[in-house]
Amino acid sequence: MSKVRSAPDFVIIFATLFLLGIGIVMVYSASAIVAQKPPFSDPYFFAKRQLIFALLGITSMYITMNIDYWVWKQWAKPGFYASIGLLILVLIVGIEVNGSKSWLGFGAFGIQPGEFAKLGVVAFLARWLSDNQKQIVQFRKGLMPALAIPMVCFGLIMLQPDLGTGTVLTGTAIVMIFAAGARISHFVGLGMIGVVGFIGLVLSAPYRIKRITSFLDPWSDPLNTGYQIIQSLYAIGPGGLLGLGLGQSRQKHLYLPEPYNDFIFSIVAEELGFIGGTLILLLFLLLLWRGMRTAITAPDLFGSLLALGIIGMIAIQVVINIGVVTGMFPVTGITLPFLSYGGSSLTLMLTGVGVLLNISRFSRS
Repeated sequence: MSKVRSAPDFVIIFATLFLLGIGIVMVYSASAIVAQKPPFSDPYFFAKRQLIFALLGITSMYITMNIDYWVWKQWAKPGFYASIGLLILVLIVGIEVNGSKSWLGFGAFGIQPGEFAKLGVVAFLARWLSDNQKQIVQFRKGLMPALAIPMVCFGLIMLQPDLGTGTVLTGTAIVMIFAAGARISHFVGLGMIGVVGFIGLVLSAPYRIKRITSFLDPWSDPLNTGYQIIQSLYAIGPGGLLGLGLGQSRQKHLYLPEPYNDFIFSIVAEELGFIGGTLILLLFLLLLWRGMRTAITAPDLFGSLLALGIIGMIAIQVVINIGVVTGMFPVTGITLPFLSYGGSSLTLMLTGVGVLLNISRFSRS
């Protein structure tokens, strides 16, 4: 493996920073109405915090961009165990927010161990798959141990419960395992078991059943389970081609819950219209293309799987978030990478991009 570093992929840097800049502006636009009321009493409250998280994330991205990525292979196992420890800790002393005990509080700030777990699983799974690729075609010695790695974290995340984070983590792991050479026939059998298990998870919690029914027909319960989807569509629809104008959203006036977080794309579509929403999607596609190129041209299997895991995690979150706000998927608590308000998610995403950029510095031309 060549250890001669070249320049990082500037297209990845451009797409990431462009999305981040749009995100900071839109967080302010979407949150100012909420933030100027008590207990915040500062229209810039969320925007200032988002800017701080962005600066922390960019710093972390710069650092990881300059740390040779094979170092993470050495630290993958302790990182994975640390992720498990944090997931257990949050179940014991975590802070409950919106019915999910997924936060650890530290003063005025909090972290989501689930976000750390996603990167921890990606790194450890990339290490395990690269060391055991010949066995991945075997069901008992290959596929099952590989699936056990994300399932441990998935089980702990579901105890919070946080189906959205668990879905992203599991989906990313499946993409990595499939790319490593697992047999399709094995996935078909496990897929049917997974569908049954997913149905069981939905049926085990009444609020999940209501989310499914409201997704199929949100107007059947417009003031409760269907409220978020309806308000999101009310934001997207009037945006038209050019939008109502930056800062001119109507739905952010306490109609759409937390418009600066999971539903920020709705405000983007309302204020910047079809053109603004399309620009964001094109930037994500640009990032996905260059990320996949980095994975394909990485000098070794560990680098390929690590890059695939990072870009796959971003892509899955984008698909789910956009699907939710447009009414294509049931409501889940999934942020839109680089745009939604949130410290742990934003910082960890930028850290992952830094690792991706370092892999790109060693990619074969």
